[in-house]
This record gives sequence, structure tokens and C-alpha cells, in this order.
Amino acid sequence: MDGKIRHVTLVVNDQAASLAFYTERAGFEKRTDISPPGGLRWLSVGLPGHELELVLLRPGSDPGDPTHAWKPGTSPGIMIQVPDCQKAFDELSARGVKFREPKPTPNPYSIVANFTDPDGNAFSLVQFRSAAMGK
Repeated sequence: MDGKIRHVTLVVNDQAASLAFYTERAGFEKRTDISPPGGLRWLSVGLPGHELELVLLRPGSDPGDPTHAWKPGTSPGIMIQVPDCQKAFDELSARGVKFREPKPTPNPYSIVANFTDPDGNAFSLVQFRSAAMGK
């Protein structure tokens, strides 16, 4: 599979307060802040000079499963940026990886396919639609 770990998700109670903590106290910079109408706010921060971003999501905002109640302090998953989500989905499915959805799911900013490892650790394959999101 062609890809790289680019985002790690953190569930936070208050996105604005978390953004202030990471940018004003912890030395991170804001990378992405998108709020599509009716959608979740995609807010990420990263350390200057590093590609890895922390995505700060509010509880219950699992983009792959809106009924899933993420809670602060839990790790909802590791995002693997891929150039072609369908291709990566097909490749991993052929190897026996079981996905939560029968096919990759499009949303306003990406195409996503979610799976877990044998211990229940969550991963998302993400193909970003915008250069601003995936660089």
C-alpha cells in the first residue's frame, strides 16, 4: 500500500480551548480549520517543520460513524493518507482486512475507509480532496 501516517486524532471537549492550548502554550501551529455547512469542524495542529498533524475533534464526531460516541482521552484512530482510497481499500480487503463500511465513504473533504486491527485499534485510510488538507 502506498501511503503515510499523516494525522492522529484526539477527541477534545472544546476545540477552541484545545486550539489555544496547543498553539499558545505547547508550541504547535494551526494547520487546518474547515467547517463545512452541516458537517463536523476539521481542526488540526502540528509542530513547525513536521508533517504529522493532530486532528482535534469534539466528542461524538466520528466521521466514519456518526453514532459512535468518541470520548475525550480515547484514541479514535490513526489516519493513513493514501493517494487512492479505493485502490488501498481493494488491496487491503484482498489481504483479509475487514472494513467497517462495504466501500470507501466520500465526504466534503475526503474519501475514507475505516478498519481495525485484531486488537480493535482503529485506522482510517484517507484520500483528501483538497491540496490544502493533504499537501
